[in-house]
Amino acid sequence: MDTNTKLVFSTVFTSFFTFQLLFHFISYWFSAKVSPGFNSLSFEKKIEWNSRVVSTCHSLVVGIFGLYVFFFDEAAKADPLWGDSSFVKVTISISSGYLISDLLILILYWKVIGDKYFIIHHCTALYAYSFVLKDGVLAYIGNFRLLAELSSPFVNQRWFFEALKYPKFSKANVINGILMTVVFFIVRIVSMPPFYSYIYSVLGTEAYIRLGFLTQCSWISTCIVLDVMNVMWMIKITKGCVKVISLIRQEKAKSSLQNGKLD
Repeated sequence: MDTNTKLVFSTVFTSFFTFQLLFHFISYWFSAKVSPGFNSLSFEKKIEWNSRVVSTCHSLVVGIFGLYVFFFDEAAKADPLWGDSSFVKVTISISSGYLISDLLILILYWKVIGDKYFIIHHCTALYAYSFVLKDGVLAYIGNFRLLAELSSPFVNQRWFFEALKYPKFSKANVINGILMTVVFFIVRIVSMPPFYSYIYSVLGTEAYIRLGFLTQCSWISTCIVLDVMNVMWMIKITKGCVKVISLIRQEKAKSSLQNGKLD
């Protein structure tokens, strides 16, 4: 087993163990300390809460690493198809450990947090990441896809506010909702045209042909599957955002009417 393979396996295992530890122990202790409302939640809510704490931690770690690679990792940027970056491998290994950990948690607590779309998402992502980790190809592409995780902390925060029964129109909830919609749109939807334009630009090139048929098909098909889900989630988020804005306007209209009557 060469050095790179050892690095990948050790990072995936460490990541898996860390996220399991975070879910089963650390999140319970930390959440009870920082949020008094945590202890009053039902068992089911606590399970999902801990799952989302883990998700947020993973997103922040790989999101920060991913931004560094996107802007500063010359080895990956120089050749998006064949550039072999150790930093990208570490980042994707961390993410792979998280995905395996989360799959285990989803299966163990299926009746509470089971979701077929998350199973599809995790398995598709793991399959795609395997090409980066095993064959050392598409490192920059894999990292670019990881940037989508930057939206997850806002999605999770929205759930935390809801679990703690924060008013929908509270300032914190509204600001987080706006940020969630904007960031999700930028990292998961706006990124699609340049990404698929790049795929089109390399089709038929020598570097693309060298990838082989399996890698070519797997790269494009996994991205399409993930992006279909991203569009579905974006539509859901947009509908929720429009609904909240409509309700805020209605509340303002009622308030103005009542003030008018009082005057």
